[in-house]
Amino acid sequence: MSWLTATYAIESEPERIGERAQALALEQSIECPLEAVGDRRILDEIVARVGSIAQVAERRFLVEVHIAAETIGANPAQFINMVFGNCSLWEDVQLVDLDLPAQVLETFPGPRHGMAGIRSLLLAPARPLTSTAIKPQGLPVSELVRICSTFALAGVDIVKDDHGIADQAYSPFAERVPVCQAAVAEARSITGKNVLYAPNLIGTPRVLREHARIAREAGVRAVLVAPMVVGLPAFCDLVDEFPEFVYLAHPSFAGSARIAAPLLFGRLFRLFGADAVIFVNYGGRFSYAPQVCAALAQALRAPWKHVRAVCPVPAGGMLLERVPELLDFYGPDTMLLIGGNLLIARDRLLERTREFVQAVHEHEFSAPASGPGFLDLLAQVP
Repeated sequence: MSWLTATYAIESEPERIGERAQALALEQSIECPLEAVGDRRILDEIVARVGSIAQVAERRFLVEVHIAAETIGANPAQFINMVFGNCSLWEDVQLVDLDLPAQVLETFPGPRHGMAGIRSLLLAPARPLTSTAIKPQGLPVSELVRICSTFALAGVDIVKDDHGIADQAYSPFAERVPVCQAAVAEARSITGKNVLYAPNLIGTPRVLREHARIAREAGVRAVLVAPMVVGLPAFCDLVDEFPEFVYLAHPSFAGSARIAAPLLFGRLFRLFGADAVIFVNYGGRFSYAPQVCAALAQALRAPWKHVRAVCPVPAGGMLLERVPELLDFYGPDTMLLIGGNLLIARDRLLERTREFVQAVHEHEFSAPASGPGFLDLLAQVP
């Protein structure tokens, strides 16, 4: 018999925390009162158990709940259902950590390429990596191809669709992807540098498979997917059916769930097959604190049984002028993603993108990156 441990942050009056913890354990296992259960096996092997309870702030507690591995089945939908299904409806509960036994980890192969695989494809064994986004949406295919080609000629490692570019009438997927991939291949023949184009896969599971086949036939080796938009089960199936792709996981819609960012991006996206994970960087358009970003990157790269380390991709209002600071913060096993701050150059897009690539390639690290574990953050994050 095997158990996984889920850790929750609960806002509660101290005198009620034991009651709240027990209610959560029942909600995430049998969803009924203990008095309703007459089967001894269910009581002994299925009912979730409350473990440790630690107070980390005046009304904030970390509660460990041991959940029977048998109850999660072998698919990501039931996995999420059992660790953060009904209890996600309580506004004062957040899922912050998971400790998974071998039985559960072996169910999910994780990323097929990871950091090492991306480096191998790009022939970049040690240096930090670069990425950028084709945008804004609304442009015709011909203009998207021009921008894609410019980025590739400038030497960016991965040129991705903006996540808003899908299959709209002004840029149909089946028309756009082959010509953008051809532009990247042509740039590679000119510069001699490996470049990956990552089209955005978004839609129903049927559309995801159709578009993945189009991308594969065009010679694409990397794709962009927002796991929380398409659904974690659909994302897992896509990785399983098209393992040759490098998967860049986009954070869209991930803010709607009360799951701690280092756990969601750093562990779950990694467990379900992402090779690189895009997340919002501190000091940009979004509000993640530096310690959250550090813990998230650490969770993506930390040793974790058979699950490959993956590439952190900080993004979201990134500035070219901050490249040295961000590389020192995240370390060399990182891919910086800058989009809009390059596109503002307009007619000088090639030159400004080359400045970005050069700044990353020539950076000399002042110190190894380090950061706290994500559980250590909880007392600091409001």
